[in-house]
Amino acid sequence: MKNFTVKMKITVWLTLLMAMLAALLLSFTISTNNAAASKTAMSQLSTSVQNNIKQVALVQNRLDLGEEFHFYQNGVSTLVYSKSEALLAGQLPVSFSAEEPFQNGQIRMVGDGEDQYLALDIWISSGWENGIWLRGFIEAPKNRQTALGLLNVSLAALPVFLALAALGSYWISKRAFRPLDSIMAAAEAVNEARDLSRRIALPPGKDEFSRLACAFDQLFERLERSFEAEKQFTADASHELRTPVSIIKGACEYAKKYDETAEDRQETIDMIYRQAVKMSGMISQLLRMMRLDQGTECIRMEPLDLEKFLRGLFDELAYDGDRLTLKSEENITVLASPDLLSRLIQNLVENAFKYGKPGGHVWVSVYRDTDEILLEVRDNGIGIAPDQQNKVWQRFYQADPARGSESGSGLGLSMVKQIARVHGGYMTMSSVLDAGSSFILHLPVTESIPADI
Repeated sequence: MKNFTVKMKITVWLTLLMAMLAALLLSFTISTNNAAASKTAMSQLSTSVQNNIKQVALVQNRLDLGEEFHFYQNGVSTLVYSKSEALLAGQLPVSFSAEEPFQNGQIRMVGDGEDQYLALDIWISSGWENGIWLRGFIEAPKNRQTALGLLNVSLAALPVFLALAALGSYWISKRAFRPLDSIMAAAEAVNEARDLSRRIALPPGKDEFSRLACAFDQLFERLERSFEAEKQFTADASHELRTPVSIIKGACEYAKKYDETAEDRQETIDMIYRQAVKMSGMISQLLRMMRLDQGTECIRMEPLDLEKFLRGLFDELAYDGDRLTLKSEENITVLASPDLLSRLIQNLVENAFKYGKPGGHVWVSVYRDTDEILLEVRDNGIGIAPDQQNKVWQRFYQADPARGSESGSGLGLSMVKQIARVHGGYMTMSSVLDAGSSFILHLPVTESIPADI
């Protein structure tokens, strides 16, 4: 059966099971029928003999049989014997020829060969020493013939029964495995066309196939995210690393071609180092963003008092206290990753300083608004044009790199958006040219944030 499909295997096993059940049912039916037939015969024998007992009497040693006495009734033959076992009344069955001793009150099988009878003897006493024997006979049920008849009928019907069982089993297995066919078709389509957007989309249910289809859909979704993240990383790395690699290559070719002075050589080395540092930072950011996209980043969440957390972070980063103001409501706690939340706040604050006016100010505010906790970073800088505000969240997009004192990679706000999403929140912004920008992190209250990620 190794080369059989699962449907065929189930069909074969179910057919064999039905055959075994049919055999057990036949055996049970035969044994039950035999027992019922024997019990019925013994009941008829006992009832007929008991009824005749009331009609028998010895009057002055003379046998007196009542009008209700029946020598043959319901298949039972009744005979009357003297104390000396001489037949007084009645007639033995024609086929009965065995000599059978009397046994008072016991039903037993008597006879020889194929002619078997059930016999019951009853002693009816008259006085102290006298009495008569009453013996009843009934032909024993032909259990063997009945069993052979049932067996022959069953053997004749068995092929039809097994054929119907096989067809029914195959139909049931085919119908039951129909969702599996959909799963296989979806998997084959993904394999052949490499279309990770394909979904099985079975109706929701609690059976094993619905759960398996749901697991496959989740697997396809995760594979699609991983594949898209990998494509994004490859495209971003190949696009953004082209410039620093070209600069390093040009610097090396110039150094090889020309006999540089020590000062020129040091300047070339410094240029290569700066570009290498920039590439390393960009690759680290891209890798982390890819892990966040794929959900493989190991994230440890813990309760954080935002005011204490922000003051500690600002002290650690040594921001200019005269240009940075923190305002926070008391007792605002969120469940967050200290590492990721530090990166988000640092990106927002450094952008505010970088693109602010010379000597400008940055305000960080934390407050509660209905069912959200808001963390706002606002500056009084140059602002962002309305047609560019929706683009700032894109990777590598820079509204105007020349506005800052030094050009960034354009990954900061894209990472900020990802970190907000990981925490179950989202980002909003508002900006007015020459008036400043405001970036707000919206976080759910602590009770609604998942405890583990």
